[in-house]
Amino acid sequence: MNGSTSDEPNGVPTGTRSRAQNDADTARSTPPPAPFPTFGAAKSERADALAIVGLTVTYRIRGRDREVLHDVSLRVRRGEAYGLVGESGCGKSTVAMATLRYLPRNGKVKAGRIAIGGEDVHALDADRLRVMRANAISMVYQDPARALNPSLTVARQVAEAFEAAGASRADALARTPDLLRRVRIAEPERVMDSFPHQLSGGMQQRIVIAMALASNPALLILDEPTTGLDATVEAEVLDLIAQLRAELGMAVLFISHNLAVIGQMCERVGVLYAGRLVEEGATRDVFTRPRHPYTVGLLRCLPAPGRSKDRDRLDTIAGQLPSPGDAPPGCIYADRCRLADERCRRETPPPYRVNAPHGEQMARCHYHERAIELPRAATRISHASHASDNGTLERPRSDALILRAERISKTFRAGGAMVRAVDSVSLDLAAGETLGLVGESGSGKTTLAKLLLGLTPPDEGSVIELDGTPLPPRVTARNDDQVKSLQIVFQNPDSALNRAHPVKQLIGRALSRLGSLHGPAREARLNALIEAVRLPDRYLDARTRQLSGGLKQRVAIAQAFAGNPRIVVCDEPTSALDVSVQAAILNLLADLQRERGVSYVFISHDLHVVRYLSDRIAVLYVGRLLEVGPAAAVFDGPHHPYTEALISSVPTLDDGTKGKRIRLSGDPPSAASPPSGCVFHTRCPRKIGAICEQEDPPFTDAGDGHRIRCHIPVAELRALQNVTRER
Repeated sequence: MNGSTSDEPNGVPTGTRSRAQNDADTARSTPPPAPFPTFGAAKSERADALAIVGLTVTYRIRGRDREVLHDVSLRVRRGEAYGLVGESGCGKSTVAMATLRYLPRNGKVKAGRIAIGGEDVHALDADRLRVMRANAISMVYQDPARALNPSLTVARQVAEAFEAAGASRADALARTPDLLRRVRIAEPERVMDSFPHQLSGGMQQRIVIAMALASNPALLILDEPTTGLDATVEAEVLDLIAQLRAELGMAVLFISHNLAVIGQMCERVGVLYAGRLVEEGATRDVFTRPRHPYTVGLLRCLPAPGRSKDRDRLDTIAGQLPSPGDAPPGCIYADRCRLADERCRRETPPPYRVNAPHGEQMARCHYHERAIELPRAATRISHASHASDNGTLERPRSDALILRAERISKTFRAGGAMVRAVDSVSLDLAAGETLGLVGESGSGKTTLAKLLLGLTPPDEGSVIELDGTPLPPRVTARNDDQVKSLQIVFQNPDSALNRAHPVKQLIGRALSRLGSLHGPAREARLNALIEAVRLPDRYLDARTRQLSGGLKQRVAIAQAFAGNPRIVVCDEPTSALDVSVQAAILNLLADLQRERGVSYVFISHDLHVVRYLSDRIAVLYVGRLLEVGPAAAVFDGPHHPYTEALISSVPTLDDGTKGKRIRLSGDPPSAASPPSGCVFHTRCPRKIGAICEQEDPPFTDAGDGHRIRCHIPVAELRALQNVTRER
């Protein structure tokens, strides 16, 4: 087993334990079971793929047992897909680890029963547990790069999965190509000779799925298998899982914080909060009419189509999860619930069950019948002094360009070949504006951001100007004002924050370096900055390792704003965050933009987030700009065929959009040898002929600053895409 848990409480060790350690521990802690049939016998065929009854799990932290799961009961029927959702720390991955009997050393099952195919998991000795893991159950982890051994070829790793199920090495290697074809990998013989780092993220995830399917398991556990993947790759992986599930008849336990993915993939869903299952039912029932305020809150955090930072604040869930083992009396969610009253704080709600359109629905809420009426936080933006006639907030913006990039390119030498990561891209940015950068991995988004920041020098002939003044290509040659003007917020705040220093020192150091402030002036500015990013005072003396992901990102944002920047590059700042934390960070970024007139270059693969926050969108593909224009125009169309495919790949809670995805064939071409003519023609579903292969298309004007780089006329694109939407 490889990988690591993703939602354990602070202080709980995470990471991979050896199989020998787990087998030894479990053998010592459980008595030998009575003989039972082989997995897959008639007895298990009649049972649920997974049945969890009254599961309670504790972790030993600082000499005290802290409860992280409490009386959780759920079942996954044979052939069914069951989704498990909730914020980080709610216990989703702990459910998976307990199911596999793979808890860390300080974890133990305090009570309850787990059965896979009718067999009691905790009644198995070490040998029978190994047989179960090899034959009846498999797991796919969030990060395929960490689940694969970088020193072994794909062939060796996939063959090991067959060997674990009892095959000889020769037989395992012989069966590997067919297994790779099953997960839609073309030319499996070539891929078998590759090492993981030579493959794309989507290809790595297919390899991990192939390994999980080697034993034809009755139950497949997926723990955030698409987090961090591009929209097109995510869609391909989800399609693959759905097809394999239909072919093999296996059951799936799908763990994710992406509610749209769960809505697309799962028949039933369970909602975990602080280790308790607070709602359960058919996915369509739970997502259409949720009966627990927590579920309502999660759904309202999503940046739905049609919502904009200029009109609507995202709803958020106030407060934080209780610490493990610190469950208050009454309802566990009462402290964060806008429906809670004294009854909720006094009486623990039982599981209320009602008949819903698609089956029984359960919710642990005294007021489940009116949970859907949960009062909203203040979501409409109002500011009398800046409101326009249509009620939209007029942010501090001007038509004057603050940043201009003209014919910016970057060529790297890799393995003896010249790779043009960014190819003659021209962009501009106005004060108070957000420019969203979208495209698949390898499209050049991050490289372009580094060029703007001066972290990587561009090729000769590239022009980058701030207020009409050329910027030196390297940040080390820029003056203090230029450095302060352009700052960045990274995807992973851990990579930008020193774990050894308290939060107050981290922000204060940024103020000294970027703001040139000292003494009382620095202290006053520090307090103002902490208030601006909504960081509670109690965390100022904490180390970053003691903070949640959302709080770490607030510290990183405070650092970026220490010098009053004019432009902030946001490189996937919310991709690893729960929807509730993501909503709070997006609101914060929008608030800071309104208050300070800062401009953003916002990079993300989540197109719902990009649409909500961006004023304009730029679409990159293999280092080239294919489309740029106002956000509404780019999303509503007409759009470039590549943009059309990206947008169609984004999962949504709206059932009406299912089945309309445009499937792109193959992977993006290498930037070392891009195709002639239109760089997208090798994958384009709307290719019109030889002209696409021979001539690089010019930009055509679609109106209102919207430009599309395609040989197909704008009017024809609009007609074609309207027909596609109507099907």
